[in-house]
Amino acid sequence: MATVEREGATIYYERCGSGSAVVFAHGAGGNRLSWWQQVPHFAERHSVITLDQRSYGRSACDAGAFHPSHFPGDLLAVLDAEEIERAALVCQSMGGWTGLPTALRHSERVSCLVLASTPGGLLTPELLKFMAETGERIRRDSGIDANAALAPDYPARRPDMAFLYAGISGLNTGADPANLARMAEPEARITPDDLAGYETPTLVLSGSHDLLFPPESLRIVASLIPGAELVPVEGAGHSIYFEMPELFNRVVGEFVAKHAS
Repeated sequence: MATVEREGATIYYERCGSGSAVVFAHGAGGNRLSWWQQVPHFAERHSVITLDQRSYGRSACDAGAFHPSHFPGDLLAVLDAEEIERAALVCQSMGGWTGLPTALRHSERVSCLVLASTPGGLLTPELLKFMAETGERIRRDSGIDANAALAPDYPARRPDMAFLYAGISGLNTGADPANLARMAEPEARITPDDLAGYETPTLVLSGSHDLLFPPESLRIVASLIPGAELVPVEGAGHSIYFEMPELFNRVVGEFVAKHAS
């Protein structure tokens, strides 16, 4: 358990296991605890880092200091503190705004990138339309309903797990849902032109029942990232890692093993 100080925020993170490094970056509906089904699995072969994004979980953030443009610097500060030169990045939803910009601008620090249910800040007019629709739903509902991050039938099939998901999300007492509108601001965007020469091995995972980033939006994302591989996951919602952990761990584990150093 450790923290780093970073531009108006204290970033809390944990490290366990040994071997090549894998970092898990959570989405807006979660925090480092969201990865409870991944950490024990990956720690058998890797040094695993989970961090709370600024204002989430146990990471504090000054008023006005939340912006996704800080996420890559927060991550690099954690890697530097742990003397990790290179890591595989596994990013869920909002966490993609940590992973893709880092892989683009600091490729020497990233062995490979997994974008799970996220465009990672890669935004075209069509993708901005998806973002605007999601943002309007969040404003209308005064935040992300935990069930919106799951397949529509999942809460009925697994009420115990849906309850746990909501409980983990409820620990984010310092996070302001209104801040999520900042994900589409120009400073947080990556354009297709920015990706010229991009070489980081990238895997995009897309749930067939994702209500927040529908499959068609992530097909566009995968087509725009040079060399990216798209894996559709039938029956999953926005939170594949939570709903289908065995499949997620296998697919991501194989990809990381192929590219991690």
